[in-house]
Amino acid sequence: MSTPDDSATSTLPSSPDASSPDSASDTSTPPSASDTSSAAPSPAISTARSLPATRVDPPPMAGERESLDAWIEYYRETALRKIDGLDAEQLCTRSVPPSALSPIGIIRHLTDNEAYWLREVLLDDEQPDPHCSEDNPDGDFEDIEPATALADIEAYRQELDATRAAQASWSDLDGPVRGLRHGEHVNLRWILTHLIEEYARHLGHLDLLCEVIDGRTGE
Repeated sequence: MSTPDDSATSTLPSSPDASSPDSASDTSTPPSASDTSSAAPSPAISTARSLPATRVDPPPMAGERESLDAWIEYYRETALRKIDGLDAEQLCTRSVPPSALSPIGIIRHLTDNEAYWLREVLLDDEQPDPHCSEDNPDGDFEDIEPATALADIEAYRQELDATRAAQASWSDLDGPVRGLRHGEHVNLRWILTHLIEEYARHLGHLDLLCEVIDGRTGE
């Protein structure tokens, strides 16, 4: 798997400009947040009312490892809460151009990051790259479609099962892990801290995208 690249996420989504003329509709690409066409709704994932209450606030007086684990888990659950109730079309709704960001693209990107850092780097367990390649380094964000959106969410859930187990299997925060990052050693503290940063960044993107899609805000 190639190193996850955030280069496609530098443009923050924004609300559509009401003064701009609507662009011609293109059914070959996912809808954008400024698309006001009324397509038939696609099947949605579970609604917020039926989503299990599994998110737990990180303990305020925990030690270092407990805090790192708790914050990552909190953000994992938050990612699922933010997209809960969106149908397949909404999951593929992009921000305004030139950004390629969409809710499902972010979930695909987080899936790849989980696998890369907690299986490939932590355990030196080479993983196939399901979305990106040398010719298409931003495939996680760009190659999205409603037909596979719900499967992408399930793939994220399955990857979390694997990476939670990998994370729990390694107790030492200080020593080098088995794999390398760009040819250099890192420790688990660095990996977990980076993943917290990665989630915090992309959950902010999800906030903006979801507010444009259906008006939801907050956590």
